[in-house]
Amino acid sequence: MSQAKVDRYKEEKKNREKIMKKQKREWFLTKTALGVLGVVVIGWFGVSVYQNVTATPENTVVETESYSVDTSSLDDYLNGLTVE
Repeated sequence: MSQAKVDRYKEEKKNREKIMKKQKREWFLTKTALGVLGVVVIGWFGVSVYQNVTATPENTVVETESYSVDTSSLDDYLNGLTVE
């Protein structure tokens, strides 16, 4: 091995603990960021689905049927009865 390689190896060995801590910290932050992003995406999807399911469309026309009954002849008959 050349002297440069030996020096590089010794420097890496000396700083190995710092390097490992830095890598662990970066990995933890990456996992945390991805977790938060996943929760946000799932929450956004859930809210969108909820709004689409519960929303009433603006262009929906609700038709109701109505009936009218002429009860004047029935009223006349009942008024014409005498109570004994």
